[in-house]
Amino acid sequence: QVQLVESGGGLVQAGGSLRLSCAASGRFWSINVMGWYRQVPGKQRELVATITGGGTSNYVDSVSGRFTLSRDNAKNTVYLQMDSLKPEDTGLYYCNAAIRQSGGGYATYWGQGTQVTVSS
Repeated sequence: QVQLVESGGGLVQAGGSLRLSCAASGRFWSINVMGWYRQVPGKQRELVATITGGGTSNYVDSVSGRFTLSRDNAKNTVYLQMDSLKPEDTGLYYCNAAIRQSGGGYATYWGQGTQVTVSS
């Protein structure tokens, strides 16, 4: 059973920082793209950032220059360093990964979500 376990959310004042972590566990062959999405009530889940197995990252314009995505392939873990946080960054953050299990292609997995709240 493959799982994505997130940690690191919380409450922070505007201008502060948080670091989210997401670790993949279980039996699988490989992980391709990993990333983070966020969702606020009444809105669709939106992409925040992604990173390939080779370390190439992409960011939505609203977080570019403030957020940094990295991954440790040996630990099957991705990290989202969030600096200069703004109230509009508030939301439930979900980890996402394309994971290949034995004998199959890549499937998409989601974490359970971790809440980030930025106060003004």
